[in-house]
Amino acid sequence: MNMAVFGMIAGMALGFAGYFGGFGAFLVVAALGAVGFVVGRFVEGDWELGDFFHTRENRRR
Repeated sequence: MNMAVFGMIAGMALGFAGYFGGFGAFLVVAALGAVGFVVGRFVEGDWELGDFFHTRENRRR
């Protein structure tokens, strides 16, 4: 799926949540979307858990 289409769908979901559920529902949908994005990146193999826990010396490479 194209990233623009994915962004449009995510924006529409947040809009519906904000309109029908209020600001609290908007925040819940946004937080769950962010969690889903991170989990999806891990599952696809784009990110690894070790990427976030490097020592200072390893970052300079």
